[in-house]
Amino acid sequence: MSRIILGSDVEIYSGADMREGVKVMMARRRKLSNPLALAVMALLGERAMHPYEMARLLRLRGKDETIKINYGSLYTVVQSLERHGFVEPVGTQREGRRPERTLYGLTPSGQEELHDWLADMVSVPAREFPAFAAALSMLLVLPLDEACELLDERVGRLTSQCAAARDALTGFADKVPRIVLIESEYQLHMTQAEIAWIRAFREELAEGSVSGVAEWRERGESGEIPEAWRALEGGPAED
Repeated sequence: MSRIILGSDVEIYSGADMREGVKVMMARRRKLSNPLALAVMALLGERAMHPYEMARLLRLRGKDETIKINYGSLYTVVQSLERHGFVEPVGTQREGRRPERTLYGLTPSGQEELHDWLADMVSVPAREFPAFAAALSMLLVLPLDEACELLDERVGRLTSQCAAARDALTGFADKVPRIVLIESEYQLHMTQAEIAWIRAFREELAEGSVSGVAEWRERGESGEIPEAWRALEGGPAED
């Protein structure tokens, strides 16, 4: 097992080594992975409809707040679902002088896929790659004082977002059941947790109680990697 040695008796194992022997439950690989496809199947689980109606309902229900939706590709998603046997044309509809629109319905195979896919997403934590976590992993590139200012700016923006989200949830509270707003409630709580973490981290930085902060400041002033950090880049220990 590869490891990095600090001094003579302290070992730091790499992330890959730390994962050795850890059994991680993985969601079953699916034929489709685009959450928009899942949203389409969920809509068709209610009733048959054409893609234009799907797009209207996705907007109306605010699903674009939690799912990256490219409405121009909606027809492509529907065609992909049809190709895999999850949806099928069930009729046509004409409104006034508009062209006929194909109505799609969920097949038995699609109903099973909808259930299994959603069950996986709810029960199995997915490995995601948030942009902010990626930025934190490279935060030491920025000078310490600048990083602190930027973190404060982020907290200000997130606080404004939280206020807007709370107002929106309050406004809907007497109009729709809470259960249809739980994704917005979840996002609000996650944002509040991020704010709390950043504030706590900033306090520790201000106190100088975060290990490595002195070296971070040294790097910002000299532009060079501190010697204490270079030791972490050593090769595998020799037997």
